[in-house]
Amino acid sequence: MSWKKMIIGENMPDKDDPKYQKRYESEVAAGRKTARLLKIDQAASGVQRFACKHPKWFLTIVFTIVVSCLAFNIYRMVTVSRMQKTEQHATATKQQEKLLKQKLHRNDHR
Repeated sequence: MSWKKMIIGENMPDKDDPKYQKRYESEVAAGRKTARLLKIDQAASGVQRFACKHPKWFLTIVFTIVVSCLAFNIYRMVTVSRMQKTEQHATATKQQEKLLKQKLHRNDHR
């Protein structure tokens, strides 16, 4: 594989192109089989039915999840920024080593 293909990538094949049609059909068949085995297709149809019957409830649930994730991320960023001001700066590896040494030290006394 050339460097140009690795960096830029290949052109996306068209699903109707006869050169790629067999590959496309086999990949679609494999995806459908996997979805049936994992019951993803039934879950998706259930969600779709609920969304069609109750669009306001569906949007409320979706936006609640999105806002909750955003709020949690902001909370974690504030927590981390405060932690750096109050504690001595240490990398995650150093913190893990310190905790591991404390744990080993406690186990030695038993």
